[in-house]
Amino acid sequence: MALVDTVYGPYSQQLIDNIREVIDVKKIDYVIANHAEVDHSGGLPLLMKHIPDATVVVSDKGKESIPKHYHEDWNFRTVKTGDSISLGRDSLVFVTAPMLHWPDSMFTYLTGRNVLMPNDAFGQHYASSARFNDEADMIEVYQESVKFYANILTPFSELVIKKIDEFKKLNIPVDIIAPSHGIIWRKDPMQIVNKYYEWASGGNDGSVVIIYDTMWNATEKMAFAIAEGLAKEGIRYRLANMAVSDRNDVITEIFKAKGILIGSPTLNNGLLPTIKPILEDLKGLRFRNKVGAAFGSYGWSGECVKLIEENLAKARIKILQEGIKFKWQPTADELLQCVEFGRRFAAAMKSQ
Repeated sequence: MALVDTVYGPYSQQLIDNIREVIDVKKIDYVIANHAEVDHSGGLPLLMKHIPDATVVVSDKGKESIPKHYHEDWNFRTVKTGDSISLGRDSLVFVTAPMLHWPDSMFTYLTGRNVLMPNDAFGQHYASSARFNDEADMIEVYQESVKFYANILTPFSELVIKKIDEFKKLNIPVDIIAPSHGIIWRKDPMQIVNKYYEWASGGNDGSVVIIYDTMWNATEKMAFAIAEGLAKEGIRYRLANMAVSDRNDVITEIFKAKGILIGSPTLNNGLLPTIKPILEDLKGLRFRNKVGAAFGSYGWSGECVKLIEENLAKARIKILQEGIKFKWQPTADELLQCVEFGRRFAAAMKSQ
């Protein structure tokens, strides 16, 4: 008998109680730890107290990460891609998936039932009364799926493509994909695999995200005027005021877009605190095939545009044109210059 993955630590007893409704916990011979992150492996310590002789199955990197999390000398078995464990009629087959999204990540496949358990891959941070994709609102499921990919797996896109190619070469039937987060895919389950391949390939929808915050509405007025310029060139845009926007949602919009325009007033020779985290995200997530520019307002020193451009460069986002900034509240003429700024950005983006 085998258990694939556990739960976040505070839910350990609930996991054991739920298992007992199906089988005697002590009948578990193998515990598969696909990934050491504690929302997946946190139930191991309590579970292993009930089954101390069971084997904990891990990837090569998992043999390092699991013991370093829990400091227990359990009976570990290390597996690599293609290794299997017989459960009698069916078997578990393992596929290591380093950096999707931790070095220790792996997939587990159940033969006979044709069930792929890929841990974090193909999931969503999404709670629903439905359990399967054919029972759920697929607009919501896909929106949460792309958000999950954009915020977690974007830096590893090249590895995603390689792993999907490797998995397809195994030529094994997949009737169900059961990720550790969100909806289980049972109707046309490979649709999410194909979507991952598409997302990993770095495409975009040709739109622009205008990200800003404002103190006394000067930067916001500039953002709206720039948006007007984009619209005049037929470019779709999304406005995101970071004072009231969820960062995960904004990252998702950046992932889908081609252009990124970022604006901030200058505060204490720097940027507004709400703008700094999104710039760090851009550097860490390493988006591909994006272009950008900066704008802002100031009253004294005016470093805002320079600082945004420096961060865009560090994120390897191509800066299409010199940023625009105005002192105090923009005049009607200066707002027209912002409209033109948006038009010029749109024209330059179209040529990329």
